[in-house]
Amino acid sequence: MQGRLFTLLDIGFPSYFVLLLTGFIFATALGSIWAKRVGQDPDVVIDLGLAMLLAGVFGARILHVIADGYLMDYVHLCTDFSQVEWSVTRAECIRIQQPDPVSGWLGAEAGSMGAWDANAGVCRPTARNCLAWAEFWNGGLTYYGGFIGASAVALWLLRRDRFPFWKAADMAGIVVPLGLGFGRMGCLLAGCCFGVRTEGPWQVSFPSHSPASEWQFRHDILASPFEISKAVHPTQIYESAASFAISALLLLYLHGRKRYDGQVFVAFVGLYAAARFVLEFVRSDDRGGVLGLSTSQIIGLLLIVGAIFAHRHLLRRSIETAVPPRSPAEAST
Repeated sequence: MQGRLFTLLDIGFPSYFVLLLTGFIFATALGSIWAKRVGQDPDVVIDLGLAMLLAGVFGARILHVIADGYLMDYVHLCTDFSQVEWSVTRAECIRIQQPDPVSGWLGAEAGSMGAWDANAGVCRPTARNCLAWAEFWNGGLTYYGGFIGASAVALWLLRRDRFPFWKAADMAGIVVPLGLGFGRMGCLLAGCCFGVRTEGPWQVSFPSHSPASEWQFRHDILASPFEISKAVHPTQIYESAASFAISALLLLYLHGRKRYDGQVFVAFVGLYAAARFVLEFVRSDDRGGVLGLSTSQIIGLLLIVGAIFAHRHLLRRSIETAVPPRSPAEAST
């Protein structure tokens, strides 16, 4: 389900991408203002933001395809789509373009011409689709894939334009979590990245055929994907709040006290990875991973270790460059 935030000229604008672009525009605008204040070319930041957006979406999609448990489905949709199974009932599988009378939602399975396999008791697609892996607008993006893709492009562009890399990284450490905060609110409106079931005071339910209701139907929690999901943790709000808090902490406290260029960015990487590691325990959507840890948790642990080593290296380098070397005469006294 991709809920529409609004419709303009009969064109629906999905909630997730509207909020994602809002965060991107906001972050890029702040980065441009920062560049002017430090005497750098703001056009470099704008070009950098556009390149990072494209590379980020590509990286986020690729990691989803590889690590979230759908790789073989994407392969089989191109090579042998008879091996793909959709977790829907027989009635849903053979339903011909009949929308939900309540929500008006036309099921993706029905719209994709599903056929019921009576022998296996599953629904299968009836058409080959070799480009399904690239259809990011249908959902399926991972933050860390986007982070890796965007970081690689940023490193290359900043070096090409002779832009001070670690100063730009510190700027990114403040504006990226702002963009993440907006993006996760888009996840809330789209219904993805949902949490585990809860009866506590902090809970939210998603409409029929949302990612949450479909996941609960596939796991026998709901009798039909047309039902409203059971109450779950609003993990999207948790992560959005954590992202805004990290940005505020880095801007209002650390930025004015940093001991070296790059410290703000290193702190962002470590803080976000730690917050995300904890939040993964209350996520319930398909996460991939091994040894009881999700893919995001494994990557997060690596990033925390990397942030610790980067901090020690950059701090030591800043101390060495700040203290002039002693002359031979001084060394002999």
